[in-house]
Parts: sequence; C-alpha cells; structure tokens
Amino acid sequence: MKHGHDRARAATALLAALYLHFPLIARAGEAGLTDPAAVDRAVAEFTGHAIGVPGGARQPVDRRLRLASCRAPYRLGWYGQPGGTVQVDCPDAGGWRIFVPLAATLASRAGETMIRRGEIITLAYRGGGFTIQQQGEAQENGADGQWIRVMPVKGGEPVRARVERPGLAVIAAH
Repeated sequence: MKHGHDRARAATALLAALYLHFPLIARAGEAGLTDPAAVDRAVAEFTGHAIGVPGGARQPVDRRLRLASCRAPYRLGWYGQPGGTVQVDCPDAGGWRIFVPLAATLASRAGETMIRRGEIITLAYRGGGFTIQQQGEAQENGADGQWIRVMPVKGGEPVRARVERPGLAVIAAH
C-alpha cells in the first residue's frame, strides 16, 4: 500500500511542478513572435491616430497572426492612396508584410474621391469564406460606395467594382 501512496505523491508532485511552470512553457511557445500590439502602436504613431478613430487603424491587428520576431525597426508606408491603408514590413531576412486598413476620415465619408482614374488599386473578389485580390487600373474616379470600372492589370475585360476605401474596390460574389 505504501508503494502506491508513493507513486500518487510523486505524480502529484510532478503535476504541481508542471502547473507551476506551465506559464513559462506557454510563453516559451510564443517566443520568436512579434506582438501584434507592437504593430498597433507603430501604426498609431505613423498615422497620428488611435485605433478606431478616423485616420487610425480600423481595428487592432488580428491577434491570431503568428508573425516572426522582427529585430529591425518596422518599415511603414502608405499602400495605395495615403489615408487608406498602411503597409507594415519587417525588413529582416525572411521578414513579413501586412496591410492595416484605416478607419475612414470624415472627409471620405462626405463623398470625397477615394480612387482616381488611372490609379493602380487593389481589386478584391469576395465570396463565401474567400477573398481573391489582384491589381487593377481605375477607369474612373470613385467615392466611398460608388461603383467604378476597373481594368485588371493582368489583362481581361473591365469589371465593375464598389469603392470600399482608398485604393480598394470590391466585387462581391453572390
């Protein structure tokens, strides 16, 4: 009976040790990853606006992203028209690139032109659970919510797409 009691005590001690060290094990699994909150802070500093505020990031960077750790400072710049999307790059070898959409400014909500004729934009095809993107050339000016003609850069026929924000027009699949 004593032998079984010793095993139970040893198992309890092992479980207690694992329990006490579990936070360290969990953090070790996250080592080598970029904290999405750090990217949020960099975008806020770049734009001068907080998350959810017109001109700032539309929402926080998705916390499910597993971006490799970045030793060099991020490179930030406008993607498409300034005020629409911020491109964030990790310049390390094998680094990553993400695009952070911004909340619309009051001016863009008032019908200001968000896409200009001749501008190279992102043309997104959205359907049930998928999005396909390619570049296209705007064939006409467009404000938020307007439909414009876009010529895919890789060729084909012009398509009609709805302006969603600066530099992005969307075709929704039915």
